[in-house]
Amino acid sequence: MKFSYDVEGGNFAKAGNAASNVKKILKQLNVDPKIIKRIVVALYEGEVNVVAHAYKGQVLVDINPSRIHIRIEDEGPGIPDINLAMQVGYSTASAMVREMGFGAGMGLPNMKRNADAIDIKSTVGKGTVVELTTNLTS
Repeated sequence: MKFSYDVEGGNFAKAGNAASNVKKILKQLNVDPKIIKRIVVALYEGEVNVVAHAYKGQVLVDINPSRIHIRIEDEGPGIPDINLAMQVGYSTASAMVREMGFGAGMGLPNMKRNADAIDIKSTVGKGTVVELTTNLTS
């Protein structure tokens, strides 16, 4: 099963729509609620990163009986130092984003913590691709 969701940069009102839809699908597939929670947290963090930092993005979801693969692509400034960005508390969020309660520097660390595998590729001035894989069986 494959799904695609568009993410609009700056539109915090719609941040989390993909995560919400994926949650409903996984519930219908009777996936363990603990696994669903991990997936939804990781995906939500990815969506918020696109909304907070990029011009636009897309979430591509591929679900099969054994695993879910999520690819989050964005067109934005890119990440100059991925290792630094993976550190808890490091953030490049604007003051406006922080005032709204986002940008605490937990996005990428939470994504890593809640996925079984993560791969991040980024080109400064072009954008970022984050791939998350989580097993659907314990």
